[in-house]
Amino acid sequence: MKFGKELVSQMVTEWQEAYMDYEFLKTLLKEVQRFKQRSTTTRPPQHIPRAFSGLMRGANSPMGSATSPDIESQVIMVSPGTCDGLGAAQTTFLMGAEEGGEYEMMFFRRLDDEFNKVVTFYKGKVEEVVREAKVLNQQMDALIAFQIKLKNPRWLEDWSGEITRLAADGAASTPSGARASRRTFMDIIHEEGTHSNGHSDESSNDKDNKEREEIHQNVKQEKQNKIKGNRPSPLEILSHVKINHIVETPRSTIIEFFSVHNEKEIKFTRENLKKSQEQLKLAFIEFYHKLRLLKSYRFLNILAFSKIMKKYDKIASRNASKPYLKMVDSSYLGSSDDVTKLMDRVEAAFIKHFANSNRRKGMTALRPKVKIERHRVTFSLGFLFGCTMALVLAVGLITRARNLIDHEGRIQYMDNLFPLYSLFGFIILHMLMYAGNIYFWRRYRVNFTFIFGFKEGTELRYREVLLLSAGVTVLAIVSVLANLDMEMDPITKDYKALTELVPLGLVVLFVLILLCPFNIIYRSSRYFLLVCVFHCICAPLYKVTFPDFFLADQLTSQVQAFRSLEFYVCYYGWGDYKLRQNTCRKSDVYNTSTFIIAAIPYLSRLLQCLRRLYEERDFMQGLNGLKYLSTIVAITTRTGYTLKAGNVWKITAWVASVIAMLFGTYWDIVMDWGLFQKNSKNRWLRDKLLIPHNSVYFVAMGLNVLLRLAWMQTVMNLQVSFLHRQTVIALVAVLEILRRGIWNFFRMENEHLNNVGKYRACKSVPLPFNYDEDVNKDE
Repeated sequence: MKFGKELVSQMVTEWQEAYMDYEFLKTLLKEVQRFKQRSTTTRPPQHIPRAFSGLMRGANSPMGSATSPDIESQVIMVSPGTCDGLGAAQTTFLMGAEEGGEYEMMFFRRLDDEFNKVVTFYKGKVEEVVREAKVLNQQMDALIAFQIKLKNPRWLEDWSGEITRLAADGAASTPSGARASRRTFMDIIHEEGTHSNGHSDESSNDKDNKEREEIHQNVKQEKQNKIKGNRPSPLEILSHVKINHIVETPRSTIIEFFSVHNEKEIKFTRENLKKSQEQLKLAFIEFYHKLRLLKSYRFLNILAFSKIMKKYDKIASRNASKPYLKMVDSSYLGSSDDVTKLMDRVEAAFIKHFANSNRRKGMTALRPKVKIERHRVTFSLGFLFGCTMALVLAVGLITRARNLIDHEGRIQYMDNLFPLYSLFGFIILHMLMYAGNIYFWRRYRVNFTFIFGFKEGTELRYREVLLLSAGVTVLAIVSVLANLDMEMDPITKDYKALTELVPLGLVVLFVLILLCPFNIIYRSSRYFLLVCVFHCICAPLYKVTFPDFFLADQLTSQVQAFRSLEFYVCYYGWGDYKLRQNTCRKSDVYNTSTFIIAAIPYLSRLLQCLRRLYEERDFMQGLNGLKYLSTIVAITTRTGYTLKAGNVWKITAWVASVIAMLFGTYWDIVMDWGLFQKNSKNRWLRDKLLIPHNSVYFVAMGLNVLLRLAWMQTVMNLQVSFLHRQTVIALVAVLEILRRGIWNFFRMENEHLNNVGKYRACKSVPLPFNYDEDVNKDE
């Protein structure tokens, strides 16, 4: 693999703009190469006599010295930035007078720009992690004081504060702090000696001895203070600390909303200690992950500068890489070891306090967990896909052999059993669309695992989602086939009640698998899904995160699936399954619940927007809430029109549906996808695009409009003679799921690009303790 592709594959996606632009510098070198090739073809080569180097070329000769080259042979002159990274490096190309030298001057000018960009970004990130290290120091002090207070209060009077400090004295890790801390004992002696030069020799010797002894005592005392830890006692620490109640509940949200302050003193219980340890452990792991990213960033950029300079030497036939790389090594990027030191301190602190001094256990927790591709997933997927094809063929042959299409019970089957089995079709199609989204997200390097906040190493890949969808498909088709066989078999034909219970049994099986507490069938993903569903149901009592409102948007495209679940309750709860009849539409309770069921997903999304409007004070969230409110009105009026046909309902449904369609289409394309921007460098799109073909975005926008029009089928009252009414309803629901699948990719792409613009590559983990000064800052 070429280095350019390797660099792209290993770079932190959210920081890609901060890396050295290797491909752009390669294009500049290609211009240099093309000029060199043109000049050699148009002009015959001339032999230029070289200066006589002498017969004796020893190690002490200037020509033979590697460290002091001849000034006349220099190609570039590099003026490095200051050691703290504040100054900008500048390279002067000394061969600019040569023919074609402007190409090489342009290359070095752009090279300096890239280098200064990398150094500035790296230095800013290092300062950021140093500040975070100070905060973790305070958190560890509070945690250890908490442990001492809880386990052995007698230790309070003999506090030594034995903890591996992450950022000693706060300033030692920064360049300025490092220089300030270099004033050693010998420097003090030198200053005192120069100050006493005007006195007599006899008195100066005595004074020097006394001053040396005093300095020795001061230095000794400072060392003892550093060993003991010049920090306050645990009682003093805990008196300024409060526990952050991170776990949000509906009760806590209601209390906070009504400003009911019920602050209590810190409770020194084992439960609070355990929660604090877990939170701080996660904070250390995430902090270590950020340090790993910074270390990788530094290494890849240094390697990139080395590669591009060697490529320049090869193309231009010069020897400029050595002085430039020497400048890179002496710069803040090449010489700073702050990140490495912090990593060592984090490892030591984590192993000691969170792994019981077990290094293997501690490093296993700190290092990122790489998800392993398993061959059994691919094998099982292929096996289930083959079973699906065989079962579909079997259903088709049985339908054809027994002429079920023209059977007298066809209408009865479509009215009663088809809505039951269509539920599985909607779920399977949504899973297939999600698997396709995962495939394309990974192909275009969209960091969806970070955006969703999946637990490291537990995210599902597209093969695993396809495996789950194939399993659901096989079970659904088997139940359909079993239902047909039991219905048409002369032996079991009389047991219609048992026949009708097959789809209900399959739904119960899926619910049991979803709620299964055992570590089977991707338990972490099932738990993540259940938590998000619960947050959507309890909106707005929970803080809205990206997975919550993303899932709520998915549920808005499954309105027909919710109506199928409603039909399950009616069909089996009221006993219609015993006679295969449908009396649900004759019930006012069922018709009323149809209105409510259709509006629940949109209502949940509306409440989420109101919660974000209250917290973030973002006016756009209010407009987004109006979009979902208009959709609720449109769905309600359309449902009313289908139940009670009339001109008033029809006109109301038309107006509400058109408004909701226009509002939703504009919001999808402009707000959620970030497209249709007039002043963008990509006409009518956005400035940054992941897909190289712009036509894909225009096709997606057109499909979004067309699939939104399928929404209007209810008020248009389109009738297809050869299709049953339930089939038309299912097709409209399928088109909405397809539209949502397309929306998912571009919505996640836009979110990813926003994260890239803000360089957010690591999660912000809530800390367990809050100091009084932090509270004052927040206020």
